Amino acid sequence: MTGNDEQPTIQQLFDLTGRAAMVTGASGYLGSAIAAALAEAGATVVVSSRDRERAAATAANLPTVNGTAHIGVQLDHKDEDSIQTGFAEAIERSGGLDVLFNNGQGGSADAWNDITAEGFNGQLANATGYFLLARLMRDHAVERNQPASIVMIGSMYGVVASYPDAYEGLVPASSVGYHALKGGVIHMTRHLAAYWAADGVRVNCLSPGPFPSEKANADMVERLKQKNPMKRMGLPYELKGPALLLASDAGSYITGQNLLVDGGWTAW
Repeated sequence: MTGNDEQPTIQQLFDLTGRAAMVTGASGYLGSAIAAALAEAGATVVVSSRDRERAAATAANLPTVNGTAHIGVQLDHKDEDSIQTGFAEAIERSGGLDVLFNNGQGGSADAWNDITAEGFNGQLANATGYFLLARLMRDHAVERNQPASIVMIGSMYGVVASYPDAYEGLVPASSVGYHALKGGVIHMTRHLAAYWAADGVRVNCLSPGPFPSEKANADMVERLKQKNPMKRMGLPYELKGPALLLASDAGSYITGQNLLVDGGWTAW
C-alpha cells in the first residue's frame, strides 16, 4: 500500500468475512473464546478435536454472521496421520483456509520432581504437531497464492519462570515440560516467520497468562493475583481482541512476534 492508496477503515481491517479459520482445541477454556472471536468477525470457523462429535457440537454453537456455517473435523495434533487427514478435510469442507490457530494442548502436568521422560516428551509432542500443521498451512497458502496468518498459542511461562511460593503447599509446581514446550513454541514462531514472510504467510504467537479456569485451586489463584500488577486473573474474552488482531488484516505488518496478554505479569 502506498500513501496514495485508499486507506481501509478499522472495520474493514478487522473483518474476516469470506475467510476461513481453523482452531485446534476450540472447545477448551481459552480456545472457545478465540473461536468465538473469529466467528463474530465473520469467518467460517473450522473446529478440530480428537472427538468428532465434540468438534461438531462446538462448531454448531458458535455465533454466525451473514449465514456462515461452521465446521467440525476430527484431528489429533499429536498424530501425524490424523493431522494430514484432518487438515485435508478442513480444506475440502471450507473451500480453503486463511487462518490457523495452533491452540490444542495436552500432556503431563507433573512438576520437575515427578515428571517422567515419557511425560516430558508428551508435552514436547505438542510443538511437533504445531509445526506440522503450520507447514501444511504454509504449503496450502502458497498453492492458493493467497496470504495466510498462523497463530501459535504460547504462554507467559514460555518467557518467565513460575514463582515457587505461588504453588508451595497447595498444588504441584508448574509443569517443567509445559515451560519447555511454550518457550520452544515462541522461538519456533520467530524462526518460521523469518522463513515464510516471502510467501505471504505471517506467523505470530499469542501468549496468555494467567487465565486459570474455575477448576484451579482457589487459594493458589489468590496468590497469583498478588504477583500480577493488575491484581487479578484474565478472563477468556480478553483474548478475543488480541487474537483478532493477529488473525486479520489489522495485523498485516506483524510477524514473528510474541504478544503477551498477561495483565502486566512479565513487566516486572
